[in-house]
Amino acid sequence: MASIFTKIVNGELPCHKVAEDDQFLAFLDITPVREGHVLVIPKTEIDYIFDIDDQLLSDMMVFAKGVAKKMKAAIPCNRIGVTVIGLEVPHAHIHLIPINSLHDMDFTAEKASFSQEELAQTATKIRTA
Repeated sequence: MASIFTKIVNGELPCHKVAEDDQFLAFLDITPVREGHVLVIPKTEIDYIFDIDDQLLSDMMVFAKGVAKKMKAAIPCNRIGVTVIGLEVPHAHIHLIPINSLHDMDFTAEKASFSQEELAQTATKIRTA
């Protein structure tokens, strides 16, 4: 059965897209820990990030770097934090999160809540940065 991320890639589920190429998709997390929390995924469904072919994994990090630069320009923050947890969805993904302190990447804290309009505005800010 296709993962929720594969359904997003296939256009079966909506997302707030911030970047895309032939191999990867970056979109806003629907349960963000902070404004501008982005997920970067390979379009090919691979469950575990370390099962990804070396070249594809390298390309994924370069793609994520480009997204992070746009995020940094669009969202006020000190840095873009990077984490891979890999338990939430059986589809490899990288979390990119605008941060000012270590506490901004606390996945156990209450999630931020944004309307669909606010998410759309954030995605546009990142895409156009």
